[in-house]
Amino acid sequence: MKTSVKYLIIATALIFTASCGSNKREILKQSDFTQPPVAQIIPHTFNEFGNERVDNYYWLRDKTNPAVIEYLNQENSYTDSVMASTKALQEAIYNEIIGRIKDADESYPVFTNGYNYYSRTEEGKQYRVYLRKADYEDAKEELLFDVNQMAEGKKAMRFAGYNISPDNKLAAYSFNETGSFADYTIRVKSLESGADLGVSIPMSTSHQWANDNKTLFYVLVDNALRPYKVMKHKLGQTGKDEVVYEESDARFNVYLSKTKTEKEIFIISSSTYTSEYRSIDADNPSAKPAIFLPREQGVDYTVLAHSDKYFLWYKDGEKLNGMIYELPLKGYRDRSTWKIFVDHDPLIRLEGVDVLKNYVVIDIRKNGLNQFQYFSLTDGTKGEITFPEPVYTASLNGNPEFDAITVRYSYTSLNRPSTLYDFNLEKGESIKLKEQEIPSGFNADDYIVERLWAKAHDGVEVPMAIVYKKGLRKNGKNPALLYSYGSYGSSSDVYFSPAYYSLIDRGFVVAIAQIRGGSDLGEQWYEDGKLLKKKNTFTDFIACAEKLISDKYTSAEKLAGMGGSAGGLLVGAVANMRPDLFNTIVAHVPFVDVINTMLDTSLPLTTQEYEEWGNPNEEEYYRYMLSYSPYDNVTAQKYPNILATGGLNDSQVGFHEPAKWVAKLRSLKQDDNIIILHTNMESGHGGATGRYDRIKETAFEWAFILDRVGIKN
Repeated sequence: MKTSVKYLIIATALIFTASCGSNKREILKQSDFTQPPVAQIIPHTFNEFGNERVDNYYWLRDKTNPAVIEYLNQENSYTDSVMASTKALQEAIYNEIIGRIKDADESYPVFTNGYNYYSRTEEGKQYRVYLRKADYEDAKEELLFDVNQMAEGKKAMRFAGYNISPDNKLAAYSFNETGSFADYTIRVKSLESGADLGVSIPMSTSHQWANDNKTLFYVLVDNALRPYKVMKHKLGQTGKDEVVYEESDARFNVYLSKTKTEKEIFIISSSTYTSEYRSIDADNPSAKPAIFLPREQGVDYTVLAHSDKYFLWYKDGEKLNGMIYELPLKGYRDRSTWKIFVDHDPLIRLEGVDVLKNYVVIDIRKNGLNQFQYFSLTDGTKGEITFPEPVYTASLNGNPEFDAITVRYSYTSLNRPSTLYDFNLEKGESIKLKEQEIPSGFNADDYIVERLWAKAHDGVEVPMAIVYKKGLRKNGKNPALLYSYGSYGSSSDVYFSPAYYSLIDRGFVVAIAQIRGGSDLGEQWYEDGKLLKKKNTFTDFIACAEKLISDKYTSAEKLAGMGGSAGGLLVGAVANMRPDLFNTIVAHVPFVDVINTMLDTSLPLTTQEYEEWGNPNEEEYYRYMLSYSPYDNVTAQKYPNILATGGLNDSQVGFHEPAKWVAKLRSLKQDDNIIILHTNMESGHGGATGRYDRIKETAFEWAFILDRVGIKN
């Protein structure tokens, strides 16, 4: 359910528009192909609050059932047959995307604890290579991890990163071979010999080293894949690992962090609204964790350590956008000792904080756009980093070194490749470090970026960013793609995507809608698109579609809608509510079976999600969720063309959700449009794990969208 799905891929080539007669082709309908698979109907009846629901496809949830696997394989075969005529187009788009990505590339190094850390992609290889080099002249490059070697002979490989021990001699790392975003295994590697040390901890997530270079704290997940228990492993020990902390409240997830001062390891329990920190002395790993501030329902806080104080990033029901307090190292539970460092502003959302020895840097969002502010802790002076363009995304990367006088940030927009900068806090100057290279060439001035505002059903103005090729005529004849997410307070930021230009250079308008349910315009924007206000998310998206059509950027006959995960819920709900607005819907791993999933506490994420969607065991929330759940609201009407994707090993949204949705849509729809399902039988929520395979998936999706408006080239 949770996960913002972003696609970094792209293309260019010849410029084709759907309105250009020489490119028009006959658009095939469902009746032009063999009949799609028909899922067996096995009614399963539910009764809740006097309401009877009959689910004919409930049986599809069991992947141990050979009939389920056979059905998914039949659907994949049918999808291949429908898309067979687009093979050349898929290949062309794939090659365009490859041409816009620097195949062999290297990240800019990050310095920490005496070493520069970086990663590299190598030509023709699916995965990254992770490296480091000591910070002195003529230092030799050290190979940390070659994920290509780790992935040899595996169907999927998801590498979740590593933690280096304080003495720089060991690396704890985690990975899985299922492609899911859970069930990782932690191992420990000697960076001197290159050998694994025999540690293998399955079903785990985050991990941190104590300062003795022997003790590793880590978090286990339960059967519902909730991170819930902190364990302690000591290298070379015999016997079982020690339980440090167990979170009993099923709404809360647990993870670990280590302060930049290296003095404390924090155990963090958090739900949507509430958090609680426990501290362990990093020099004394046998010490019991101590609660920093006891949890209060609705109070979300983050502790940032300084050498002689704490900074507390604080948010509650009255301070939704967040503020920062300055606390003493001792006696901080006495609130009379708290000093306001950055006050709450109802118009400005606090997005991020980085604490250095002499500076505090904050990332704020105002009117949907990021700005950075910095504060000197030595003389009290302030400054800010602002950006002139009307639509952009700036991301604060901070600095892992406590004594640093620079912070790193990246900047991008829909027509500006991502650029990495260091900002010198003493001089107030930005230094460009690295700009995303587009090998096949790219000229930002060939494209127009605009910010539009659509009026929602309740009069609220909803922002939307669009990009298209210069010279495009606003005559209602252009194809367009509208994308958004709209949940969990995750903002739908704009960014340069090489993949979008395979559409844009063929005449598309690409639009990113910043709808309620995200935090694009502050925390209240999020609050107004969740729980019993969730339908605002859908109607905002509809308003953005109507704006594109009324302003003649496109028409309903040429508009595609796209979303993934909770964004798949978005486009699924919109397909029921306003199918007349869209030619095509692409739903990535869509969360569409809302009621069944939220009533099943054995599934991953369910209980933790009550604060996002509501608890369906309470009738008010049950009725409201039932009123928009895409699967439950499929009716006998016309629907757009639909491509739904799923992952057999998906830990966030079960593979059965898109499978059931497609089966029900086909059984009820009253049109000849195409509905296809593609299930990745080897991976999970993020699709293919290899970078070339991900590009192939995007080329496939773009080809479907293009084919549905008659663009074959």
